[in-house]
Amino acid sequence: MESTISVAVIVLCVSVGVCSSGSQPNIIFIVADDLGWNDVGFHNPTMITPNIDALADSGVIFNQSYVLPVCSPSRTAFMTGIYPFKAGTQHFVIWKAQPVCVPLNFTFLPQYLKALGYSTHAIGKWHLGFCNWNCTPTFRGFDTYFGYYQAFEDYYTHEMDGYLDYRDNTDVVRNATGEYSAFRFAREAVDIINNHDKSKPFFMYLPFQSVHAPIEVPQQYEDMYPDVVNIGRRKFCGMVTALDEAVGNITRALQGQDVFDNTLIFFTADNGAELVQYGNNWPLRGGKHTLWEGGTRAVAFAHGAGITRTGYTYNGMFHAVDYVPTILAAAGGKPDASIDGVSQWDSIRMGLPSKRTEFIYNLDDFFYPVTGHAAIRVGDMKLVDGYPGLYDNWYLPMNDTEDTPLEDFIFDQRHEMVWLFNLTADPLEKYNLASQMPGVVETLRARMLEYKKQMVPANFPREDPKGDPTNFGGAWTPGWC
Repeated sequence: MESTISVAVIVLCVSVGVCSSGSQPNIIFIVADDLGWNDVGFHNPTMITPNIDALADSGVIFNQSYVLPVCSPSRTAFMTGIYPFKAGTQHFVIWKAQPVCVPLNFTFLPQYLKALGYSTHAIGKWHLGFCNWNCTPTFRGFDTYFGYYQAFEDYYTHEMDGYLDYRDNTDVVRNATGEYSAFRFAREAVDIINNHDKSKPFFMYLPFQSVHAPIEVPQQYEDMYPDVVNIGRRKFCGMVTALDEAVGNITRALQGQDVFDNTLIFFTADNGAELVQYGNNWPLRGGKHTLWEGGTRAVAFAHGAGITRTGYTYNGMFHAVDYVPTILAAAGGKPDASIDGVSQWDSIRMGLPSKRTEFIYNLDDFFYPVTGHAAIRVGDMKLVDGYPGLYDNWYLPMNDTEDTPLEDFIFDQRHEMVWLFNLTADPLEKYNLASQMPGVVETLRARMLEYKKQMVPANFPREDPKGDPTNFGGAWTPGWC
């Protein structure tokens, strides 16, 4: 992770040793924010997601694809292939004025791809730190960027806490009020596709704002769910369908430019659904902020160029850190050997067994309101050791109910703090085997301690008043750390 790009990237293509543009696919990496396991049509037929479903059904649906419990840690893994506990981003999301970002000595995915001849573009939510310009997308390997730096914002005004957060490369965009972000992001993607030089491949990282709170959507999409009684859930469902339309706009642009067949698409959520914002992870346990499967087992699939076996569900284990080496393998290269991710490209495209047998859900010494927040999976067995996160239980979607009070979700701290599950036999985490299998608990705990030797302290400083947007003309702006 600390080596230079020239050392890190090893080109694997044959013949003269350089990948030709014809042999390298275009690659689009789509991230849906806070999308739940039960919030897509291919898991839940009441959801209207025809474009996403078509890609998933004719590609490879990931049945055991894992991410981190919240946003910034997952995005750290997506961009670096390294566990967040090695980057100091394991604790929580990066807050609005924290003087922190993913360490600058970590190589990002677009930097690897540029060395392989790709043009690189990012559109949407960043949330990997922005206090210094060197932390921001166009300084971390992206040729272009359109989007916002923070955790969330209004979908129409593009403001967070009353201050603008909208960028075209490094410039503030001040004339976009009123345009729903999912459609603006899709429009930016379509423009790149339509104007791209076809003599070289492109990589597009497309982390949508959708479907993170605030719960906002054009009325026509909300109206597509007349049977959903709960207003919040109805709007949320509309947000999912608006996201689906944005994805459809992008795929149609690829088809219009006759590059759809030479484009590889990855799609994933960044964490489980936020339960109190109307998302749903049924039948999985828990949700965002938790180490339960509902917080960490993501809706995900791959579709397109290079995949030789299609139309099936891949049951192999896959983790967020695997995207970097998997995408690079599809592009004809590989990253530095020190990263945590393993290439799953052959496994996915040919339906072979997973190259992964274990992973860390997260490691954090302190997680409010108690100490200890850690989980590991080895083979079939999962150990949760310490506080599992804010929410517990199994929740049906709020379609026919009034809003559920927050206290109905909060984890009871009187609960036991060690859980062992056989996820093959018990994927819904209903039967705690810890007391019956103490030897397995200790074996997994010892394995987790080996990982912990590589952990760095969470870098979670206080917010800095130097980052106040009033210092920068009313826009969230880098340059203060």
